[in-house]
Amino acid sequence: MNWKRILYVLFVGVVAVTSATAGAVVGGQVVLTVAKPSAVSSVAPTAYSDVPAQLKISNTQIETAITQTVEKVGPAVVTVVGTVPGQMTFFGRTPDGQSSGSGLIISSDGYIVTNNHVVEDASDLSVILSDGTQLPVQVISTDIFADLAVLKADGQMPAVVTIGNSDNLKSGETVIAIGSPLGEFRNTVTVGVISATGRMLDTGNGYFMEDLLQTDAAINQGNSGGPLVNLAGEVVGINALIVRGAGYGSAVAEGLGFAIPANTVQAISQQLIENGYVSYPYLGVSWQWITPSIAARYGLPVESGAYISGVESGSPADKAGLQQGDIVTQIGDTKLDADHPFINALYLFSAGNSTTLEVVRGQDTLNLQVTFGEHTAP
Repeated sequence: MNWKRILYVLFVGVVAVTSATAGAVVGGQVVLTVAKPSAVSSVAPTAYSDVPAQLKISNTQIETAITQTVEKVGPAVVTVVGTVPGQMTFFGRTPDGQSSGSGLIISSDGYIVTNNHVVEDASDLSVILSDGTQLPVQVISTDIFADLAVLKADGQMPAVVTIGNSDNLKSGETVIAIGSPLGEFRNTVTVGVISATGRMLDTGNGYFMEDLLQTDAAINQGNSGGPLVNLAGEVVGINALIVRGAGYGSAVAEGLGFAIPANTVQAISQQLIENGYVSYPYLGVSWQWITPSIAARYGLPVESGAYISGVESGSPADKAGLQQGDIVTQIGDTKLDADHPFINALYLFSAGNSTTLEVVRGQDTLNLQVTFGEHTAP
């Protein structure tokens, strides 16, 4: 998957700070930390459509198809709200604020999927159903790398979404975004198309979000975690972020919304529900990414790669012979560079897989055989 670096990425959750001086703060960034596993009960799989439903529509019926889809999916869309702690400033601590985003009900017994950045650092979480009913929820587990979280609410659920097969999506296909922009306008509906599939965005935290769906359906702050739906009434993605531009003085982009594909959502959420975590390959190193400027500054022999600053004793890396000061330049068949960061190359593998690490050590280039262990988060 070939990705291009995006300079300014804005996650579409909302944090509304109650301080008069603070105003409204928008954001949420994926950070590279460990997701904590938690014991959960088993759950019946979400309804899954491997082949998109055959919905016959003509040009004159497109409006009816949209309204029927919204009527079907809308009751399964929720607003996720929580409390975030105030910030310490020069003038003292600001009041606590409220975070908000969107989510979708994936099972009749109350499992709800949203984005990790919607619930990260928030407490006292609850969801507001489409009819205005508010229910407390608990966080079952989260996955920072995929930016997904599973919540659990008790009580009767008004509806459950059907998950479609996002691999079948085509550019130009009509899609509908449903969510709660600004945390206030529940079940807002916007319509657009799939602009492209297989997009990649730089999180700014050492890895890319991959395989994203690009859409021009209007997505605003607060839409995070809400569904992107096709005209068959199937969820094909979860709205996650928007791109505006590179900052002050640069060109401003419109209609650049991105969603996590439904197949990824299905796989990750099922692991979070069944295991309480997502399994990732474990190497056991601390590292720093090398850029051409860093390489030039310190006279390093390569322009990109992962500089190993520490190796955990007894880890797969230790057993493979990796040492502090080594530079990993390739993992398996993936050469590390700006478009192929260390984490993304590592996560092409699963726990228990074996591969070769290409390593620069001083003036020598070595090939070390490694067998990955299991890690529960990036």
